[in-house]
Amino acid sequence: MISIQLQQDPIDINRAMAETGTASDGAVVSFIGRPRNTSRGKTVLYLEYEVYGEMARRELARLAEEASEKWSLGSCVVIHRYGRVDIGEPSILITASSSHRDEAFQAVRYIIDTVKKKVPIWKKEYYSDGSSWMDETP
Repeated sequence: MISIQLQQDPIDINRAMAETGTASDGAVVSFIGRPRNTSRGKTVLYLEYEVYGEMARRELARLAEEASEKWSLGSCVVIHRYGRVDIGEPSILITASSSHRDEAFQAVRYIIDTVKKKVPIWKKEYYSDGSSWMDETP
């Protein structure tokens, strides 16, 4: 099972974890990305994400499918927020299940690394003295 969601609402981590895994999966691995309060020597107040909706959904689904095939995943859930995300709130959640932990770890690592490089989601940091788009954008 693959589930892809782009949403403005906070991520319900417990619900996503409950949806991840099958009876034959011995491992469920998750990654939660969240804004930190400092970046490049500045205090960050919050982040704002912009997303090219349909293209981002297609790319996230493609990544989840690739990972599912390559690492024999039982399930894969990717949820990414857009709009304002406050410090400490989850901005992305990736969960993957598989028969063995190594495959799930590798799949989650592949997905987060590739999301940052290829998926049309852009991050802007806000500070007390202005804002800045981050250079890790596609």
